[in-house]
Amino acid sequence: MSQESRELRLAATLVEFADTLIGDFDPALHLSRLADRCMEFLGARGAGVTLLEANGRPGPVVHGAQQPESVRELLEWEQEAGPVHDSLASGRAARAVHLASREAVAHWPEFTAAARRFGIAAAYAVPLRRHETLLGALSVYTPHPPSAEGGLAIAQSLADATTVGLLNHRAYAQYRQLSGQLREALASRVRIEQAKGMLAERWGTTPDGAFDTLRQYARRNRRPLDQVARAVVHRVLTDTQLRADRSGPA
Repeated sequence: MSQESRELRLAATLVEFADTLIGDFDPALHLSRLADRCMEFLGARGAGVTLLEANGRPGPVVHGAQQPESVRELLEWEQEAGPVHDSLASGRAARAVHLASREAVAHWPEFTAAARRFGIAAAYAVPLRRHETLLGALSVYTPHPPSAEGGLAIAQSLADATTVGLLNHRAYAQYRQLSGQLREALASRVRIEQAKGMLAERWGTTPDGAFDTLRQYARRNRRPLDQVARAVVHRVLTDTQLRADRSGPA
C-alpha cells in the first residue's frame, strides 16, 4: 500500500469509527474492528481493548476477529500489570516499551514473560478517553522493538475516533429512548382527553366529571389510567362497568 493510499485508508477509518448514529450499532464489533485496524496500520501482531467497569476496575476485554487467542491471554495478564493497566490508572498513554528491557521485566515480570513467549517485542497502550470520561484503553503488541512515536500517535487517533463514536451512540440511544417516552406520554394524554370527551358527551356531564369516573375506575381495578382510557375509546368498557360501585360525582 502506497503512502497516499494508506493515508486515505486511515482517514476513511477515522470517519468510520466516529459514524455510529445507527440503530443496529454493535459496540463489541466496533471495538473488535478497532483492534484489527491496529494490525493493518501499525504492523501489530495483536491489539485489544480493556473496558472499565462502573467501579473503575478493568472489565471485559475485546480483541480483533483476525487475531490469535494469545492476544486475549495477554489482555487478561495486563489487567494486573502491563501498559494497559498503567494507562487505565493514569488516563494517559503508556509509551512503547521494549519488553526485554530491565525496566519492563522488573515492572511487569509476568506480562513480559508471557508476551515474549508469544513473540511480542514491544507493547504500548492508549486511553479511550473524551475529556473526563474514560471508557477503557487500547493495547497494541508489536513484533519489533519500539522506534518512532508515530505508531503511538496513530493508535491514539484511532482510539479517539472510536471513543467519540461510542459516546455519540450512547447519547443517540438515550435521545431515542427519551423521544419514545415523550411520544408515548403524548399519545397517552391524547387518549385520556378523547375518552373524557366521549363520556362527557354521552353522559351529559363535564369533562372533569368524566375524568373523575375514569380515575376512580382505574384505582378500583388497579389498572393504568391510559389503559382504561384506551378501553373507553375502543368501546371495550361499558358505561355500567365504569359506574359500578362508583363513589363521588359522575
